[in-house]
Amino acid sequence: MSRLEQRFAELKAEGRSALVTFVTAGDPGYDASLQILKGLPAAGADVIELGMPFTDPMADGVAIQLATLRALEAGQNLVKTLQMVREFRVDNHTTPIVLMGYYNPIHRFGVEAFVNEAKQAGVDGLIIVDLPPEHDAELATPAQAAGIDFIRLTTPTTDDARLPRVLARSSGFVYYVSVAGVTGAGSATTEHVTEAIARLRRHTDLPISVGFGIRTPEQAANIARLADGVVVGSALVDKIAQANTAEQAVSDVLSLCSALAEGVRGARR
Repeated sequence: MSRLEQRFAELKAEGRSALVTFVTAGDPGYDASLQILKGLPAAGADVIELGMPFTDPMADGVAIQLATLRALEAGQNLVKTLQMVREFRVDNHTTPIVLMGYYNPIHRFGVEAFVNEAKQAGVDGLIIVDLPPEHDAELATPAQAAGIDFIRLTTPTTDDARLPRVLARSSGFVYYVSVAGVTGAGSATTEHVTEAIARLRRHTDLPISVGFGIRTPEQAANIARLADGVVVGSALVDKIAQANTAEQAVSDVLSLCSALAEGVRGARR
């Protein structure tokens, strides 16, 4: 059983959802980013998505685009992102880490080398937003062969004819993007999310995590009552942008994570 399978199984037995947090590797700098990464589990994060900075993050909104720019300007790259995971794994062997980003940096790195190094570093899953299932042979197949889950995004515009193709080789969990648009967009209604999850469950037994537009403990709690996971990214990244110092960025991100975790954990399913 993979770390992702284990974590979702444990939380299902507890009767609650997972808090899935997103931060960009290297934002606002390597050391502070590593502090945030290491501090997230104690602050209540059940699964961590770690963004791989890329110069053309077309699926991301302003907050995460700016986070990517900060990270790149600070010298972050794919090698350093994998090193960050290695350093995290020195003390934490249980919290799943999912790398999220775009295919170009992986292609340039070399797929075989990337998959091998990601596995050795302790990466549990990949979300590659610009690599559709028609191109599974590029990365999804070798990653899953190495024991790394490949997590698919589904959206309100992914219809019933398309869903089976999207979900056929998915593993780990399904990430439902609850609104059409880029990251940080407005949140969906509870009714919409309820209907979307019911539709997805007709196509898959994988855990379903819902993201986009979730910013407060109250919103997180509302989604936690419906989904297997609640994904929060832009709200955490905004704390880094608003901080005056790296130390404040670390503190503010972990404080918000704790508040979100309290909301998620209070929403029994």
